[in-house]
Amino acid sequence: QVQLVESGGGLVQAGGSLRLSCLASGTIFSITVVGWYRQAPGKQRELVATITSGSSTNYADSVKGRFTISRDNAKNTVYLQMNSLKPEDTAVYYCHLTHFGLPYWGKGTLVTVSS
Repeated sequence: QVQLVESGGGLVQAGGSLRLSCLASGTIFSITVVGWYRQAPGKQRELVATITSGSSTNYADSVKGRFTISRDNAKNTVYLQMNSLKPEDTAVYYCHLTHFGLPYWGKGTLVTVSS
């Protein structure tokens, strides 16, 4: 059974930093593409960043240069380092991967950026 558990969210002032973690179990994590998504109140869920098994990365334009996605396969964990946070980054952040063609999501972690 695939499980994803996010952590690291919280309240931070604009300009601050947070690091989110996503711990995965029940999958061959090292060969899996993992993504971070976010959903702000009243908005659709959107892609933030992805990382491949070879650590190639992709970012939404809105976070390029501020966020960094990375992975530690030995720990089955993907990280999202978020710097220079803005109030518009406020959202619930979700971890996602696909296992044998099926999508899996964590329950999310809330990030609130105050102005």
